[in-house]
Amino acid sequence: QLQFVESGGGLVQPGGSLRLSCQASGFTLDTYAIGWFRQAPGKERKGVSCISKDRYSTNYQDFTKGRFTISRDNAKNTVYLQMNSLEPEDTAVYYCAAATSLSACVLGDGNFWGQGTQVTVAS
Repeated sequence: QLQFVESGGGLVQPGGSLRLSCQASGFTLDTYAIGWFRQAPGKERKGVSCISKDRYSTNYQDFTKGRFTISRDNAKNTVYLQMNSLEPEDTAVYYCAAATSLSACVLGDGNFWGQGTQVTVAS
């Protein structure tokens, strides 16, 4: 069975940090570009960041403002999203997805999607 398991979400105060993890099972991550996406209440899902299969190329949406870092450990079949200086506007369900290429990932054209992990930024 092909699936992602996201973890690391939770409640954090403004200015705090979280590290999200996305572990794949049933398939090998290194054949896919991987992206993080988020959906805030009442809003459409949108991209956050993507990383290429070989981890050497990344893409970030402007709102991350250098606060977020995507990385991957293919040996562990896991992709991470380090989020620092979190703001209330970052509150959303965060999803990871596998795409055939970095460009496909940036377009949101994912082949497999995780179930999401909730991130809430509030004092």
